[in-house]
Amino acid sequence: MGKKDKKKGAGAAKTAAKTEKKAANKLKKELAAKGEEEVESLLAKRTAEAVEAGLVEEEVAMPSRRSAFSLTPHPDKDQLILFGGEFFNGSKTTVFNDLYFYNIKHNRWTRLTTSQAPPPRSGHQAVAVSQGGGQLWVYGGEFTSPTQSQFHHFKDLWVFHLADKRWQKITAAGGPSPRSGHRMVCARKQLLVFGGFRDNGRAYTYFNDVHVFSLQDYTWTQVKPSGTAPCPRSGCQMGALTEGVVVVSGGYSRRPLKKDVDQGITHTDMFTLTFEKEGWRWQSVKQGGMIPSARSGLALSQPPLGEKVYLFGGVFDQNEDEEELEGQFYNDLYQLDLKKRIWHTVSLAGKKDGGGEKKKRRRKKEGEDGEEEVEEQMERMTVDAECSGEENRAGGAELVNSDGIFTVTVGPAPQTTASVDKKVSEEAFVPSPRMNAGLAVKKGILYLYGGMYEVDDRQLTLGDFYCLDLGKLDEWKTLIPPEDESEMEWIESDDEDSEEESDDEDSEEESDDDDEDEDMDTD
Repeated sequence: MGKKDKKKGAGAAKTAAKTEKKAANKLKKELAAKGEEEVESLLAKRTAEAVEAGLVEEEVAMPSRRSAFSLTPHPDKDQLILFGGEFFNGSKTTVFNDLYFYNIKHNRWTRLTTSQAPPPRSGHQAVAVSQGGGQLWVYGGEFTSPTQSQFHHFKDLWVFHLADKRWQKITAAGGPSPRSGHRMVCARKQLLVFGGFRDNGRAYTYFNDVHVFSLQDYTWTQVKPSGTAPCPRSGCQMGALTEGVVVVSGGYSRRPLKKDVDQGITHTDMFTLTFEKEGWRWQSVKQGGMIPSARSGLALSQPPLGEKVYLFGGVFDQNEDEEELEGQFYNDLYQLDLKKRIWHTVSLAGKKDGGGEKKKRRRKKEGEDGEEEVEEQMERMTVDAECSGEENRAGGAELVNSDGIFTVTVGPAPQTTASVDKKVSEEAFVPSPRMNAGLAVKKGILYLYGGMYEVDDRQLTLGDFYCLDLGKLDEWKTLIPPEDESEMEWIESDDEDSEEESDDEDSEEESDDDDEDEDMDTD
């Protein structure tokens, strides 16, 4: 009996080692065919380039198009901070680690390059706090190789010191495992990290663990709350109330159906994570009001006092069959009351002058007058006085929780409240549908940047920029106009041919492995 068990265990280990070896050999062949280096080498080169560049601060017209980045309000100044993200042109993926500052008053973008910075990433989390002269905290995320053959998930924690303009890597043991798509908020002078996923190209794992990082003594602690926790997921909506209650809603996960076929699950449930005398506790809660349809990839931002959040867009993957998905993209705006757990649709009144700007946009799209197009673009590049927020600003510093997909802000209260659950005026302009955009609130003004959407088989990345006065709620103002779809870079890839060649190689490898096994004596 013991001998049989021993042989069975040895055989299982040998099979696992052989499977891993096959996967590694297959990946090497694929990379060689595509002319791509291993992911560790790619990351090392990007780091070396940053060190060589040193500290460079330059004014730029705008950031490049991207999605899954972080857009975070500066805790003390009238600025927004954009970090990281990714861009895909149909053939190549580019991942960024550039840092931009948007000066709201002057409508000006500045790019800051430093000698030491986090490696390029997307799907990370960022939180800004006022302590220490202002700090931007960044955790996790993922790096995708140019051909999307390799994925590297991070577990590093960085802080950017806003006053000194320098990055610092924090070395603290006991943090979360590598992941992206997680959520991070600031509660009780701690960074709280929940969920996320990890995918190495061969297998994936979703998480529902909770970790907290103390902003006072710089230590990680994994907490194990009582109660029933949400099932593992990534990309959920998460906000924090001032009394230390964290609200988690929705999210996305996958489960295998059969070999090489997965089923996506869009979650619509809601939970609270509350700190009590005995420790943290999970509780499933009911939600009411105008609950959004099932979707993932929403942009989220939490305005002052931490009781309400705004959510824009998102996508729902509709299964055409087991292997084909068609995404339904959205551009509606919702408000969620975190305390009451009630959803509202947000109505926009539209322009009182009958929507003349709307007609300009239609005229530009039709392209009837080239001079009108240039004139209109210049007008949009000038910040509208209504977007400066002068009429709705309140004093005091802000506490910001932001990430690659969702952005959460806690700060001083706005002077007005939203009009909700009413039909949006037909004259009110709304940005186009999208997912993985950046959303941020600064002194009563809601800002929306970038993201991506699909047109047939093309995944188009956006670089447009808008703002909405949460006091007036008339319509979105355009700060950077969208590009015409026909002018967006898109290169058709040869994935289908590569897959066929890969299948042939797999058959040859399996045959070689079988021959190897026949030659090996079973001990």
